[in-house]
Amino acid sequence: MENRGMKNPITGLNKIFDNRIRLGVMSVLMVNDEISFNDLKQLLEVTDGNLATHLVTLEGNGFIKVHKGFIGRKTNTTYSITKAGEKSFTDHVAALENMIRGMK
Repeated sequence: MENRGMKNPITGLNKIFDNRIRLGVMSVLMVNDEISFNDLKQLLEVTDGNLATHLVTLEGNGFIKVHKGFIGRKTNTTYSITKAGEKSFTDHVAALENMIRGMK
């Protein structure tokens, strides 16, 4: 099979967003200013440990911000998307759309 004129369909996709949980977190944060750990956990139906691991990855890449606070005496951790996260995720979604369009 020759590859003349065909572009690599996965160019532009961000490997960080390959994982469905990270994809879910980013999707939720694109439409919510911020969300708590527990709300994210319930929404995505994942365990504490699983979610925490993926949040650390997203934070480490500068895609999300962590806000730790208190509600009464209970700790409350919320997450929001960063400008870099928004841009990276938007670029990823655009690359997915281009890939799908290119397959037709």
